Formats: sequence, structure tokens, C-alpha cells
Amino acid sequence: MTQAPAPPKAARRRHDREIVALAVPAFGALVAEPLFVMADSAIVGHLGTAQLAGLGVASALLTTAVSVFVFLAYATTATVARRVGAGDLPSAIRQGMDGIWLALSLGAAVIAVLLPTAPGIVELFGASDTAAPYAITYLRISSLGIPAMLVVLAATGVLRGLQDTKTPLYVAVGGFVANAALNVGLVYGADLGIAGSAWGTVVAQCSMAAAYLVVVVRGARRHGASLRPDAAGIRASAQAGVPLLVRTLSLRAVLMIATAVAARLGDADIAAHQIILSLWSLLAFALDAIAIAGQAIIGRYLGAGDAQGARQACRRMVEWGVAVGVLLGVLVVISRPVFLPLFTSDSVVKGAALPALVIVAISQPVCGIVYVLDGVLMGAGDGPYLAWAMLLTLAAFAPVALLVPVLDGGLTALWAAMTLMMTVRLLTLWLRTRSGRWLVTGATR
Repeated sequence: MTQAPAPPKAARRRHDREIVALAVPAFGALVAEPLFVMADSAIVGHLGTAQLAGLGVASALLTTAVSVFVFLAYATTATVARRVGAGDLPSAIRQGMDGIWLALSLGAAVIAVLLPTAPGIVELFGASDTAAPYAITYLRISSLGIPAMLVVLAATGVLRGLQDTKTPLYVAVGGFVANAALNVGLVYGADLGIAGSAWGTVVAQCSMAAAYLVVVVRGARRHGASLRPDAAGIRASAQAGVPLLVRTLSLRAVLMIATAVAARLGDADIAAHQIILSLWSLLAFALDAIAIAGQAIIGRYLGAGDAQGARQACRRMVEWGVAVGVLLGVLVVISRPVFLPLFTSDSVVKGAALPALVIVAISQPVCGIVYVLDGVLMGAGDGPYLAWAMLLTLAAFAPVALLVPVLDGGLTALWAAMTLMMTVRLLTLWLRTRSGRWLVTGATR
């Protein structure tokens, strides 16, 4: 990281207030998102095992399809925040609208692909003959809500760039409540079965997108920003998103390789791996909330031409990342005896998970720094470097992970490889922030 003098107490307090004001609502919104799937699973689960299995396959496919486009939120946050820092709100909102138009275009393309290919994709993922019809039904109906889901991502990025993470929290909570109510009403009240759950999700997602659009359109009218699609702006949004897409795909490849390796270790190990991965994902929400604050804050400082302020904010957020990482690690160690019985009573699965959880706990401070620096470089618009760094990390992780079953290393060795992966990410991100090459000031990078 670029060497900068420790900020005075007043500056640290200012940074702390900004981080808390942005990170806490962001964490709430992040936690609300997986609750959609949990609510659907709880409601559909009472229809039968085949329906729940079909939902599991379809929701995994939908989650993957949408998560690939998370760059819509990341890239939009950075570009909007820069213009906010430069004091050009009309341009900031205009850039945000370009991101939203891009989201609609990508959503339409995904629908065009999923509707005719749903049966083949479900079959490819190995759904049973009894579960496949339900998976196809849910996937086809829910795919109609993908444009709305992508608009939510892009509009969330707009509001984050405008330094507003409270509105996304309110919309996420409202969307969760609406989704749960609609699912109960349509699945059981209207007796639509799994199709009712899918339609409930579509309506809830469209309602969320509409709520975001109301906020953004009001802002555009207030500041005289055009709402019409601009080809050059949409193209610029897409170009900014491509490197982040590469980064996201590389990270998902890491997780897929880890799961494939765990499956080769045996049933107990893959079961323990899934438990640990769910905890790892939950811990990531807390750390990602700080990263989201970093995206918004760093983009604003650089847009305002304040490189020194960006350095100091980066330094303070790293301190936050370490502190939260240490706290999470301690909580993991303390809660192990309580956490594991929530998921399994199998002593073999517990035995496989316990030592791996210690590795996860030890790695949390590293994860804290990685998430923060990732957010800092995203806020700086340093996407191309993040793409290359994640490809390098994937190249380092893959051979080590694939050697685990060959060397009979077990699940603990696999999670040691995951920690190695995070350490490589830490090294690449630290070298970049230390170089100062990310400190490009101005309304555009």
C-alpha cells in the first residue's frame, strides 16, 4: 500500500463515520438477498421433495446467471462516485442511467437464451426425472424477472455511488417481505405450486426494480439528466464491466474447483465443505460491506482530485478490515461447538469440519484486507488490474487444490489451499495499492 502518514484523529473519526454510515446498511442489504432463496425453499419445501429438488437446481442456475453480472453494481458505483466527487451530479446520474440501460439489454439477452434452453440446461445439471419438470417450470418463469434483477444491481450501484446505502437496504427488506407474502399467497392460496413461487419472485423483483427506478428518475429530473439511452455511454459501461466480469468468473472458477475437489474426497468431506462454505459466505457479507463503502468513498475522493484523502481512507479501511477479520475469526473459533450441530449430527462430518474451521478462522484477517483492497481498487476503476490479478490467483490455486486428493490431504488441506488463494490475492492487491498507480484523479479515469 502507498505509504502515507497516519491520519490525525479528526480525519480518522471522519473516515470512521463514513465507513459505518455506508457499510452497516450495505451489510443489511447483502444479508437480505440470500433470504429470498431461503424463503422460497421454506415455502416450496412443504410441497414435496421433488419440488424442493427442482427449486434447488433452478435457483442455483439463476443465482449463477445473475451473479455473473454483479459488475453492473461495481462498475456503476465507481463511475458514479467519481462524478459525485467532481461535483457533477447530472453526469453522475446520466452515467448511472447508462448502466441501467445496459442491465436491461443484458437481461433481455439472458431471457432469450434461457427460455428455449431451460430443459437442456436442467438436464446438464443432473436433475432427476421427477425434479426436472419443476426445475424447468421455475427456471422459465423466474427468468422473466432477470432484467429486473439486473436493473436492481445497476441501480444499487448508482445509489452507492451517490453515497446512499440506506435506500438499497429499505428496498431489499421490502422486497423480501413482498416475496415471502406473494409466495405463500400464490403457492398455497392460489394453488399454483412451484409456478406460484416463481411468479412471486418475478413480481417481487420487478417491484424492487420499479422502486429503484422511481428514486433514480426523480434524481435525474431534479438535476436535469437525460433518461434516454446513450449508445456511447452504454458502450463505456460495458467496457468498464468486462474486466470485472473476468474477475468474477475467475473467482467463481476457484469456488467450483474447491467444490469439485471436496466431492472427490468423499461424502463426509463434501458435506463438511458445504457447511464451511456457507459460513465462509456469511462472513464474506460482513467484510464485503466494508468493501462497498470503499468503492463509494474512494471513487468520490479521486473524483474530487484528493489523492491524499483516498490514501488515508484506504489506510483506515484496511485497519477496519483487519479488526473485523480478527473479530470474525474469534467468533468462528468460539461458536464451533454450537455452529456445527445446527447443520449435522454426523460425527464424521463434524470431525472433518472442525480442523478446517480453524483454518477459516485464522484466515479471516487476511480476508478482511483482501475485501477492503478489492473494494478500494474497484472504487478507483482499476478493473483491468483486478482481472489480471484474479486470473493469476486462479492459476496459482488450481494446481495446488487439484493435488489435495492426489496427496490424500483431506478437507483441512483444501481449506489451506483456499487460504493460500486469499494470500495470493492479498499479495497482488497490496503490491498494486503500494505502487500508487490506482490513484488516478478526475471525473473519469
